[in-house]
Amino acid sequence: MSAGNSIKYCMDWGMKNRISRIINPETGRCVMLAVDHGYFQGPTTGLRNLGESVNPLLPYADAIMITGGALKNWINPAMNKPVVLRVSGGNSMELPDELSDEVITTNIEDAIRINASAITCSVYIGSPHQRQTIENLAKIVNEGNKYGIPVLAVTAVGRRLSQEGGKDAKDIVRNERYLGLASRICVEMGAHMVKTYYCDEFEKVVAACGNVPVVIAGGKKIDELDALKMAHNAVSAGARGVDMGRNVFQSDCPIGMIKATRAIVHDNAPVESAYDVYVMEKARSGKQ
Repeated sequence: MSAGNSIKYCMDWGMKNRISRIINPETGRCVMLAVDHGYFQGPTTGLRNLGESVNPLLPYADAIMITGGALKNWINPAMNKPVVLRVSGGNSMELPDELSDEVITTNIEDAIRINASAITCSVYIGSPHQRQTIENLAKIVNEGNKYGIPVLAVTAVGRRLSQEGGKDAKDIVRNERYLGLASRICVEMGAHMVKTYYCDEFEKVVAACGNVPVVIAGGKKIDELDALKMAHNAVSAGARGVDMGRNVFQSDCPIGMIKATRAIVHDNAPVESAYDVYVMEKARSGKQ
């Protein structure tokens, strides 16, 4: 099923065309490479030299999620991958209890000048700044609709919310009830795509989004095999792909990891076969 044909709500030609650049029309899925972490984490591990880390991975990504500043500093303009442009910010790891305090930092004209295929911001449901971040999303949806630029809404979990209730709070929060709630709110605000976390009963989260495509966030770095299992489980439950960052660029073999992820997302490869892709690429590159 093509990406364009599966989107049944009203959308103009330009919007459909941009989404079809992000979501492969032949498979109806996508492997997005998320490298926008510096907007609040600074020079995080794996992205200290963003260009050195990211440029070798671009041939294997369907799209790249990035800030305008990073794009201009480290990515060659001749690069032909669609850009999902991060347009929110204002927070940092120095104030972890205020991670949800985001504003819109990039206007739609800048997104057009950059030739972005989509724009994105985070929504923090249940956080002290919930209303503010929902308003951010609504603003960029309205602006995007004017120019046929789709919006990817990211359901983010602030640290205060994650730690509420003790050490197991992340497991409690990131369930199908919470993620379904957060994702559905994004859809109701007009988001054209949703990025959220994987959880048990993920098919319920996908169903909550109706015809809006859902991709999963990779989250913190985990073991390569576990990350591939998560990707496989997500697409099996109806996700249209993944938007992985740290589980790719912090891997001991980033190219092997993104190739393995592609095998799952686009080729329906079983986890074991995809893991073999990673292992063989790691051996070929001489990494132990």
